[in-house]
Amino acid sequence: MKLGVKEAQWLVEGATILGVGGGGDPEAGLNSNLFCNVEKSLFFWSLEVNDNDLLVSPYYVGSVAKRKVSKTQTIEEPFVEAISIIERFFGKKVGATVPSEIGGGNTAAALAIASQLDIPTVDGDLMGRAGPELHQSTIHIFGIPPTPTAIVSESGNKVLVEATSSVDDYESIARHISVISGGHAAVVDTPLTKELAKKCVIPNTLSLCIQLGMVREQSEEKGKDPVQAVVSKLKNGKVIFKGVVSKYKWEDKAGFLFGEATLEGVGEWRSHTLKSWIKNEHIFAFLDDKPYVMPPDLYTFVTPRAKGITNDALKEGMEVVVIGASAPEIWRSEAGLKLFGPRHFGFDYDYVPFEKLAR
Repeated sequence: MKLGVKEAQWLVEGATILGVGGGGDPEAGLNSNLFCNVEKSLFFWSLEVNDNDLLVSPYYVGSVAKRKVSKTQTIEEPFVEAISIIERFFGKKVGATVPSEIGGGNTAAALAIASQLDIPTVDGDLMGRAGPELHQSTIHIFGIPPTPTAIVSESGNKVLVEATSSVDDYESIARHISVISGGHAAVVDTPLTKELAKKCVIPNTLSLCIQLGMVREQSEEKGKDPVQAVVSKLKNGKVIFKGVVSKYKWEDKAGFLFGEATLEGVGEWRSHTLKSWIKNEHIFAFLDDKPYVMPPDLYTFVTPRAKGITNDALKEGMEVVVIGASAPEIWRSEAGLKLFGPRHFGFDYDYVPFEKLAR
């Protein structure tokens, strides 16, 4: 499939919705080479790549809080440099990119670097939504290492990680480099063959992003409800709350945005309160202090026009619609819940699926 400018805009809009408050900066996505290089053909393929191609995941690691530029920029294209490091290590060219997650910034990053290199991006990703940690990647369920990895910052740091002892150590290494580099760093990791990609890629998620952006825009143009149009495209999707942000406290700590947002209900939700625990992304929702949506299932804050709201842009007084949906089945497995379930984030709850909990 070839992407034009309109499709690319829809993709970033849809990815921001599935980014559940994180997933990178959509403004950066809209300003990326995805749009700067529109004269180039932008394709994404459903794993229609050569058997010997090397597939990699480019993305930013760091907090979703707005960056404060404090260091001199010495590398203008950190992703290009990171891919060059990987290519030198393997002695072969990268043949395609695979988004690490779905989000307005990180999904666009995978497409933008592919556009620069004239290679395709796979129509799929390794999460099916956005998540805060490097633990939340399907590769860990299949025992596929994320290394060798290249991590490059605009401030001049270039690191090749050949191997790590655990995903915890990998997370710490990447996160530390982002912190000392001014807030984030470009990562190119998860070198895959086509056969490995078939195992771990959640398919057709980029197509879904385009659909979300398209139906949102078209329904609004026709005077219909864009929120319901978006909900109709999600697995078990439904509006689970409408309210106003009455309190939002957060801090930028250890390479993450940690926070809690409180919404006071309006309309049919009047006299009810929703609280969202945040670690870069919306992770765990409570309705009147009772579990409402548990990870890995997703819920996202959107405007009444169904525009995704990132957590760095969320403000007290905002009118918000909360949409919930079921996670991809792979995350509901025993192995998936160890990496993405309630207890992984420190909550002492057994996982209850969204469609049963948020009735």
